[in-house]
Formats: sequence, structure tokens, C-alpha cells
Amino acid sequence: MFIVDTALAKRAAEGKLVRFGMIGAGFQASGVALQTIKSKPGLQLCGIAARRIDQARACFAGAGIEDVAVANSQHEIEACIRNNKPVVTESPEALALAGNLDAIVEVTGSMDFALSAILAAIESGKHVVQMNAELDGLVGPILKVKADKAGVIYTFADGDQPGVQLNLYRFVQGIGVKPVLCGNIKGLQDPYRTPATQKAFAEKWGQKPNMVASFADGTKVSFEQAVVANATGMRVARRGMIGPDFTGGDPTGPLTPLEKFVPALAEHIDANGPGIVDYVVGASPGPGVFVLGTHDDPRQQHYLNLYKLGTGPYYVFYTPYHLCHFELPNSVARAVLFRDAVAAPMGGPQVGVIGVAKKALAAGETLDGLGGYCLYGVAENADIIAREGLLPIGLAEGATLTRAFAKDEPITMADVRIPEGRIIDRVYAEQQEHFGLSKLRRRSAVTGE
Repeated sequence: MFIVDTALAKRAAEGKLVRFGMIGAGFQASGVALQTIKSKPGLQLCGIAARRIDQARACFAGAGIEDVAVANSQHEIEACIRNNKPVVTESPEALALAGNLDAIVEVTGSMDFALSAILAAIESGKHVVQMNAELDGLVGPILKVKADKAGVIYTFADGDQPGVQLNLYRFVQGIGVKPVLCGNIKGLQDPYRTPATQKAFAEKWGQKPNMVASFADGTKVSFEQAVVANATGMRVARRGMIGPDFTGGDPTGPLTPLEKFVPALAEHIDANGPGIVDYVVGASPGPGVFVLGTHDDPRQQHYLNLYKLGTGPYYVFYTPYHLCHFELPNSVARAVLFRDAVAAPMGGPQVGVIGVAKKALAAGETLDGLGGYCLYGVAENADIIAREGLLPIGLAEGATLTRAFAKDEPITMADVRIPEGRIIDRVYAEQQEHFGLSKLRRRSAVTGE
């Protein structure tokens, strides 16, 4: 990252700041504002869009900026940016379309609210930096297509697990080792956790119970690994991934050295294939991410053993932390100054996240959102999702079931009524058609396969 710091210092000295707007004003967004304003000379956070103006104001105030303007038209926002006046708005599209911005950072975890801003940013020629694994894991591939056509960078962010994994993946590749597995380290995995069970933890850390529940029930890690799979061409070894867990269900128990998880994962790796994404529970070091790699040169194997990585055939590389908002501003600089994406889909979807019943669900029941009481998300290969007509959990909120589902049964697209008029459904359908996945479902319906 030294090249990024050097480039930003040069911009700061010349008074040519990299300017960006941010969509979202929650827990992570507040950290991004603080880090950018206090610790990143050369970068300027010009405006924040949020559903509530008071939340956007609080983001700036938390970084010591109390004097901000309120504007909800593109013209008014542009005037503020020209005059170096921090601005807050309830219109993500107006901020994304505003001139004099180099990039838009998206940090909401929402679907339509975020998507409208991202589409507007791409349309107006701005780079897009994502910290929304849920949206990127659902429609990132088609957003990358749109960004390529517009000549802008679309990327996931440094700091969050997918970005940290991709940085590590590139490092491993860069030293001539072949990555065969990208992994996430978790402290807890229980698909039946709900906002009620996670309420106390959420209050302790100033987070939302639904968001914390999505961490605990496996939905979040499934989206994070889908993002990594789509950026590398990797897949999942099976529905839900392997997820070896040596904690015995006790997240407060002693941690197990990461190397001891390798045999449980290795039997699922095809060293000649594209590799797999997965996760482990209760590993040390942790939390963090890891990459398993191989090398076929005996002399290099000797060196890797000398350098304490063992005799192989799988070598463990890890980063024992992910610093989220501390690192995200670097992603803006990488995109704007170097046209370098931290993590971006390399083509069509490889892995998606489907909705599975967290409890018995009745016909006529309306599904809630991510980290809710109805569903948990599991990772599945995109071709299987299409062929079996499975419901992506990112489309589930507000959908109504037309039949009952048993606990742990995957929800199917054919058995839900999706709310009308949502942008996310249109863009997801466009993605499926663009990459030929909709044909798999049509062919399966005809052949019965």
C-alpha cells in the first residue's frame, strides 16, 4: 500500500484531492468517514446519502465536522462540492450523479437503495467501491459488465474479508504458488440464530441485531465467499461449503491452529481445478482469512519448507485480521489513481447464496430480510441455483410463500410471489439472461434433469 500512500501524499501536496461520495451512514460508514477525514490526506469525503439526514450528519459529526449542508437535488449537491462544503442528502441517485466526484463508495448492505446509486454512478462515469457483499454477491457480475462498458472500475473494498482474501490471493499468485482454496475464519456458525438471540451482542458493539444475526447464521460468510468465488473463478465443493468446526459448538472455547483444519478441507480440493472457497470455525489465528496454495517445483518446495511453511502439498498463507473501515479508503485511491480493482467479478456468476428455511414456514407467510427469523443463506454454485430454480436470499425480503416449507428446506423461485417494481429483480434477471443461466432453468424444465 506504500504506492497508494505516496500517490495520495502527492495529491494532497498539489491540492488535487481524490473526491468521493458515500452511500450509507451506519456502523461501517461512520468508521469510513472518521478514517478518511482524520487519517487520509489526499482523499476528500464530499457527501453522504442516507435514508435519514440525521444519520448522515452524525457521520460527519463523528469525524469533527458539524457544519454541513442539506441538499436533495443534483444541482444543489454539485454546488456544495464546488464550494468544498460537506453535504448530506436523502437521495443516493442525486449524489451518485453529481459532478466533480471521482468515485462512489457503497456501505449500506441494502438492495434497491444501494443499487439505484451504483447504477447512477456507473452511468455518470464514476468508479464504484463496494462494501456491500450481499449486493455484490447477488448481481456483482452484471454490474461489472456495465462498469466495463462505461470505462470505470467496479470493485469490492479493502478491509472486509473478501477484499483481504483477494489481496492475499494475489500475493500468493505473485510468488508463484497456485491458490487452490480461499478461506474465511469464523468464531461461530449457527444457522438458527435470530435478531433476538444476537440482540445483546449487537447492543454491546453498536450494531444492528439483524446484521449480527446474518454473521452468526452463516448468511454473511456465504455472501463473502460468493464474492471471492466470482472474482477468482472458484466454486464451492458442496452446498453450504465444508466449514470444519472444532469448537464443539462453544465459540468461547480454545482455538485450534489453522494448519489442523487443512486435512478436513484437502480431501475436497482438486489441485487441477479452479479451486474452492470455504470457511473454518474456531481457528487460530483468527478472525481473519487464509489461502491454501500448492507448488509443483521440488526446489521451491524445499525453500517453502525452509521458510517454515511445511512440506506441503498445501501451504497455508493467512492474514489474521480484517480492518474494514481502516482500509477501505485505500480502495478509492486504487480505483481512481491506478484503475486497480481490489476484487471484481471475472465473468459470469460462479457462486450465489440461496435462502433456506430457518424454521417451518407456512403458505402465505411473508419472508423477512437477511439475518431475520425466516431464512438463512447458504452458498451454492450458480449453475445449480439456475437449474433447480432456487431463490437467492437477496431477493427474498417481502416475498410471499405459495406453499409451506419445512425447516432447512431450500426455497424455490416457483413457490414465491416476488414484490413488484423492484430494481434488484430486474437487474438479477438481466444478469441471468446475459450469462446464459436462465437457459439452464428452461432446459431443466423441459428435460426434467
